[in-house]
Amino acid sequence: MAKRASGALLPNLQVVPGESAPLWVQIHRQLRSAILSAHLPPGARLPSTRTLAHDLGVSRTSTESAFAQLEAEGFLARRVGAGTYVARVRESLPARRKASRVGVSGARATLSNRGRAMARARACDEPTEPRAFDAGLPALEAFPWRTWRRLLARRTRQSERDLMGYGDPAGHPALRDAVAAYVATARGVACEPDQVVILTSSQQALDLSARLLLDPGDEVWLEDPGYLGARLAFEAAGARLCPVPVDDAGLDVGAGQTAALGARLAYVTPSHQYPTGVTMTLERRLALLAWAERAGAWVIEDDYDSEFRYHGRPIAAIQGLDRSARVIYVGTFTKVLFPSIRLAYVVVPRELKGAFVTARTLLDGHTAQLLQAVLADFMTEGHFGVHVRRMRALYGERRDALVEAAGHELGERLRLGPTDAGLEIAAYLPPGSKAREVARRAARRGVSLVPLSRYAVAAPGPEGLLLGFAALTPAAIRAGMRTLARALSS
Repeated sequence: MAKRASGALLPNLQVVPGESAPLWVQIHRQLRSAILSAHLPPGARLPSTRTLAHDLGVSRTSTESAFAQLEAEGFLARRVGAGTYVARVRESLPARRKASRVGVSGARATLSNRGRAMARARACDEPTEPRAFDAGLPALEAFPWRTWRRLLARRTRQSERDLMGYGDPAGHPALRDAVAAYVATARGVACEPDQVVILTSSQQALDLSARLLLDPGDEVWLEDPGYLGARLAFEAAGARLCPVPVDDAGLDVGAGQTAALGARLAYVTPSHQYPTGVTMTLERRLALLAWAERAGAWVIEDDYDSEFRYHGRPIAAIQGLDRSARVIYVGTFTKVLFPSIRLAYVVVPRELKGAFVTARTLLDGHTAQLLQAVLADFMTEGHFGVHVRRMRALYGERRDALVEAAGHELGERLRLGPTDAGLEIAAYLPPGSKAREVARRAARRGVSLVPLSRYAVAAPGPEGLLLGFAALTPAAIRAGMRTLARALSS
């Protein structure tokens, strides 16, 4: 049973014998809270440790330990023959607490222009559990955990001290070697290991690029519709967004030149445009590179899920066509392996390498060395290639299940966009349908759908939804499509 101290000075102080926290800790926490909340004001005299111990029914050792800790932390002042008092230096605490309750709007008034832009931004919330039809989650149950655990255990045995210190801000050398070899073979990227910088995410790569390459007011070509994370990174940097329409051939370079010929940067997802799924044609790729060379502009190529192409070989990266060193190539292991690995990479022109590495030291120093070393082993020993091939086959089956279920449940009421690559498919609704309303009705039935209009920059575009399928079994895909059919009909 809880015991409470008598008297008016400490009316709410109580301890519970048998709790996980020792008695002295319980007393310390409650007195500290009372001082911080001004229930015990500066200068207030506390009872002696003997009196408090008697009132609470605990040993004097418990109350003495609590008082001694509070004195060491500066909350109490103890004077021989005079007693124990709440320290006078705490007089400003209540005022500070009151100021903290001003609220978000008051706090934003003190932010920088960049800070206000970041605070206004709509965050990129990623799903944590697979639901039909969340996009962004891979099939975690198919990851070769036994192999990964074996490599992790081996590294911890062999490299205990080597991987415990600070790492190279450019990334673990073995992983940079592995990444350079992989992108050269699989993606046609022309680079050496010293052009690779290992980061924690593709979003960090976009943020770092924006900080280094853009001044406030600089114009940026952005695919419309396009990836929300890129938009937020460039907005936070103070850039002026120039939405460039996307058609069946990818980013319309001619429209971009008409809108902003002197733009500083262009962001593209050419191999599998997000969210429409189209592939940029070779003609458009060459036109983009020609514009960048003439304008002295940069091109950020975000190759977020290029491993998963279901017909023919993956489309080669734009970076491999670049002869003027204008392309910054971004890749990630989040989709191909698992999200919590927090490893991505950027391949930069040599003239930018030093700036990227130095700027990276100002953000978070370096990426966790142990995971980098394990991933390097995973790649160089052939496990990565095997995993990619297995997942490509698995996702191909799930893609087929979605296409089949859409045809069976909805027929011509749902028109699917390109289905030859990626982990999600754009689906277009019949005339008169409202994607946001369909998504709301589906959400009430437990199905997650994102309207394509969320990715629009200027023009809202046709009514459609983004359907992720990678983390779903065929049975879950069919059930989700039945729910979508009901939501579309109601």
